[in-house]
Amino acid sequence: MVIQWFPGHMTKALRMMENELKAVDVVIYVLDSRAPFSCINPKFSTMFNQMPILYVFSKIDMANAEIVKGWREYFDKPNTRSITIDSTASGAGKKIPTLINELCAEKIARAKAKNIQPLIRAMVIGVPNSGKSTLINNLCGKAKTKTANIAGVTRAKQWVRISDNLEILDTPGTLWPAFDNNTVAKHLAYIGSIKENVLELNELAFDFIAEMRDKDKSVLENRYNISITDEMETLDIFEAICEARKHVMRGGDYDYDRCAIAIINDFKTGKMGQITLEKVTDIKLLTCNDRLRGENNA
Repeated sequence: MVIQWFPGHMTKALRMMENELKAVDVVIYVLDSRAPFSCINPKFSTMFNQMPILYVFSKIDMANAEIVKGWREYFDKPNTRSITIDSTASGAGKKIPTLINELCAEKIARAKAKNIQPLIRAMVIGVPNSGKSTLINNLCGKAKTKTANIAGVTRAKQWVRISDNLEILDTPGTLWPAFDNNTVAKHLAYIGSIKENVLELNELAFDFIAEMRDKDKSVLENRYNISITDEMETLDIFEAICEARKHVMRGGDYDYDRCAIAIINDFKTGKMGQITLEKVTDIKLLTCNDRLRGENNA
């Protein structure tokens, strides 16, 4: 299945972000820990090329912490920091202001030398449904921005005061006009960064089953209490899940539509366990020339 989704508001969002850059000191780049590499928007590579970046690996409670550790090391470059958080846990983001201060140490020192209270302004960026607004609400201790487990909730910029010396700009989740790698597109669909009404969920569920069978078939076996043999095709596994979940219509036909929705939702909500779809060793399969800042110099 080939996936493309780039609604008009994302073009406006990218322009807005470029216009706001002159007022921003640091970028908070939110990456879903289940697919960190796919969450890197190549459009941002040049836009934020020279800026300090704090990579926030969100939803760590649903991801493989050991694999994410490898990604944090990979993203460790001069002028960057990283942190893993469960954005829904109380106080999960309390270390973020300290990391931002480290990245903006020179500006803070200059202000203090002039006896001025420094004001640091940060821009939060990420793909849809990566956890940006939830993170900001966690930092604020209250719901100041809209959140939902679907793509495209935040549609406009919103400055939020976190403390006397820190303001954060929440921005709409943005993708890019054309996916260069269909695996990346599918991973974004699995984690909810692409609206379901533009997807063929049956095909998406088939692709997910095939990927999990190759990566770790026990994920499916444990969730649905089935056994997967080497002889089974993707359709066989799908129908075994239909049987296990009792997604069967009158007459005995399997309800593929209902089962497909259940499979994707089970992954999105963490019911399949702590899974990260991409390892650092997968980079050659996932990368494109301009996806990462500094990739050509690594």
